[in-house]
Parts: sequence; C-alpha cells; structure tokens
Amino acid sequence: MQGRFQPACKNARLAGVLLLCLWLAGCASTPQLAETTKQAIPRQATIEDVPFHSQRDYQCGPASLAMVLNHGEVDVSMESLIPQVFIPGREGSVQPEMLATVRRHGRIPFVLDNSFDALLTEIAAGHPVVVMQNLSLPTWPMWHYAVAIGYDLDAEEMTLHSGEEAERIESFRRFDATWARSERWAFIALPPGELPSGVGEQRALQAIAGYEGVQGAEATLPAWEAFVERFPDSGMGYFALGNARYAAGEAADAIEAFQSAVERRDDLGAAWLNLGLLLQARGEDGEARRALSRAAEMPGPWQEKATQALAQR
Repeated sequence: MQGRFQPACKNARLAGVLLLCLWLAGCASTPQLAETTKQAIPRQATIEDVPFHSQRDYQCGPASLAMVLNHGEVDVSMESLIPQVFIPGREGSVQPEMLATVRRHGRIPFVLDNSFDALLTEIAAGHPVVVMQNLSLPTWPMWHYAVAIGYDLDAEEMTLHSGEEAERIESFRRFDATWARSERWAFIALPPGELPSGVGEQRALQAIAGYEGVQGAEATLPAWEAFVERFPDSGMGYFALGNARYAAGEAADAIEAFQSAVERRDDLGAAWLNLGLLLQARGEDGEARRALSRAAEMPGPWQEKATQALAQR
C-alpha cells in the first residue's frame, strides 16, 4: 500500500469539500470497538501538550510530522521538514518519505494495524497518531494528514490537529469514513526504547529493523532491549539484540543474546555463526566449534564463513 497514495493536503475547509465529507459521513457507520479495548482504555483521553502547526497548501505532511516530533522532544521546525517530505510533482507527501523522515530525526515510526482499536489504544497511552484521510471521493481523492490527539467514547468524537484548526472535533462516523479510504493508515513516532501499547511482534520487528537501517545497530540497542522484554520468545529479536550489543562493544552480552537466539530458533544460521565467531575470539574452542558446525550445516550465506572459521582451528 505504501507509496500509491498522492496526498493533496490542500486546505480542506472549502464548502464543496465539507459537503462531500458530510455525504461520506452519512453513508458510513460508527466504528465499533472490541470489548477488550473498551475495558482497557478510559472513556475519554486527550494528549494536552501536542503543539499545533497550521498547514499551508499541500503541506499537511510536514505539519503533522512537526507536531509529533516536537511532542517527542525533537527540535525541528515545520519549514525544515518541507523539503524532506514534500514532493512538488505529486502535490503532497507519500508514506515512505514520512516514515523515512521520522527515522532520520532519531525516532522510530510504528505503523499501526489499521484498526480503530489500535488508534484509540495509542491515544490513551499518550501517543499522538498521524492519520491519513481522504477528504473527498475514491475517484477524486484529496489526501490529507492530521494528528489524532484525543477521543470521547460517550460523545463518539475524535479530537485532531488538522489543517488550520487545532483541536478539531469530528464524530467517529465522519472521521472513520475519511480514514477508511486510506485503509486506515496511521503511525506513531517513538524514541528507541519505547514501544506502542498494542503493537504485534512482526510490526515491531519491522519498524525497529527499518530504523536500524538508517541509524545503525548501536543507536538501535535500546529498541532491541525493549523488544525482547516485550517479546521474550523471539529468536530474531535476540539475534538483532546480539548484533546491536556487539556494535556497542559489549561482546560478552552479545554472546548471551546470540545464545538466547539459538535457544529459541535453532534454525538461525546467522546467529549460530556470530555466536561461534565470538566464542572463537575468546578462545572457547569447544563451544565455538559446536556453534560454527551448526552454522555450516545450514544452507545460506553464513555457511561458507562458518566453514572457513572451522578450518582455522
């Protein structure tokens, strides 16, 4: 899905657009929450300290990013974000550029799981959420980014920083009608070491790995520590943690992480290889040979290096 939308973000307060939004809301139903979500979150929630940046034409993307980054204590102006995410030929910002910009500014973008439950759960946890809406019709899209900062279950209303209006109130029905047309795309931006309240293992793994690709393994170490604490049975999580610890110069802790990885996933050839190489460097030849032999048994890019390491002893 990412990349196919072409946000327009032009001021959406025009009368014709408002009429279209009202038409959309009239055709939509109020989104329903799971009973477990209703029990887990408060009836009302508002994130009070989210700064507001009024957008100019086609610049709802940079404005929304500035709001969530500033809330996360990243000192960046909306003006400096415009050339990073705004694509003049497409009159807006597409999702990959939005997520990449968050990573460059030292925060991890976590894309939510396309549900109203996930959206309200993160707001209740104090995480402002960038949402993507289509304020028009599928055949004449007007893509728009806003920041969801609150909700009221009793009134069935959302609170958003949107366009030129801070703390805009929209009914659940009207909001969801426009949000659903982006397949309910939304994300939050968190510092390494913090995780979304309701994130699943695979989404978290992908988000942190994407951040590591930009900022490097050492900078991502707090995120992997938090990941294995949340998902203690993840072999891939411990493998990534081992790499991050090694990059930070923590060889002994890296060995411990790689051991945890292969205990959970015996088929992780790369983890067996890294474990063997570190044990070999420490002179623990017996354990090193066992790990390297296991890596050499499994087809993959680690196999040749494991075989070479075994030949050195």
